[in-house]
Amino acid sequence: MKKLLMLGGTEFVGRAITEDALDRGWEVTAFHRGHHAPPAGVRAVHGDRTAPGGLDALADGAGWDLVVDTWSGAPTAVRDTARLLAGRAGHYTYVSTRSVYTYPAPAGLTEDGPVVEGSPDAGATAYPEDKRGGELAATAAFGDRALLVRAGLILGPYENVGRLPWWLGRTARGGPTLAPGPRDLPMQYIDVRDLAHWTLDAAEAGLGGPYDTVSAPGHTTMGAFLEACAAVTGGTAELRWTDPERIAEAGIEPWTELPCWLPPGELHDHMFRSDVTKALAAGLKCRPVEETVADTWAWLRSIGGTAPMRPDRSAKGIDPEREAALLGLGR
Repeated sequence: MKKLLMLGGTEFVGRAITEDALDRGWEVTAFHRGHHAPPAGVRAVHGDRTAPGGLDALADGAGWDLVVDTWSGAPTAVRDTARLLAGRAGHYTYVSTRSVYTYPAPAGLTEDGPVVEGSPDAGATAYPEDKRGGELAATAAFGDRALLVRAGLILGPYENVGRLPWWLGRTARGGPTLAPGPRDLPMQYIDVRDLAHWTLDAAEAGLGGPYDTVSAPGHTTMGAFLEACAAVTGGTAELRWTDPERIAEAGIEPWTELPCWLPPGELHDHMFRSDVTKALAAGLKCRPVEETVADTWAWLRSIGGTAPMRPDRSAKGIDPEREAALLGLGR
């Protein structure tokens, strides 16, 4: 039986990893601040990595085979934790992001691409730099025993960022629905459960270094994604496919007002055209978008229809009046 120390483990990515570990029959300890309960069967240890003495609960003990860390704040928290555990843990996985690559990242970029500056000794600055600092901190403490999971867009049950849940809520309302085109625009993402499963497989195998972990380019399209949302929520949404130029002219922001969508061009290439050959060769498998959407809708309905939101993330989605104006409704 593997012993896993999950740093976090109560929400979205951390929870999916914790549940996958439990399914494997592993012994799981979740170190977190106590704001949310971990899954049943997990040993909970409380502490605040940003507070003096916040790691005291991890200072002693026999140790763990594997550690998984999803931290996205100040790199010093990763630095201090990794240093503390370096002699009592066999392997350290840091869940990072493809946002560490210097913008703009060209289509087909691999893990060898240029990255932003970061420091393990930095306080919180900006998301890409914080994640890069976390990568450096994990590597400094664990060397080639540190796995850097550079995830792309993450979707699926437990999402607390507001992207897929917003689209599900919008298509559930039905009626004419702004669908940002082109319909066949490729979309690259990963289901949180596929991310969790690959992460634990890779950690157990002792992989080290960076891996871009997202579906292959063209795994799905914006059309397949939104059509799956419309179908699973009752089929009353009428998708009105709209050219990116009209959306830009209306001043509507991609990614925030229209979650998961980026128009063709530099930003789309940066986010949705990564070469993930390395992760695929290491066993990454990605389920169909229809399954991700259906399971997220089932989860959303099971909790009353309103997804949780991280307090450090802004609300997503377009205002109904702005949407109606672009679609020429109510005139």
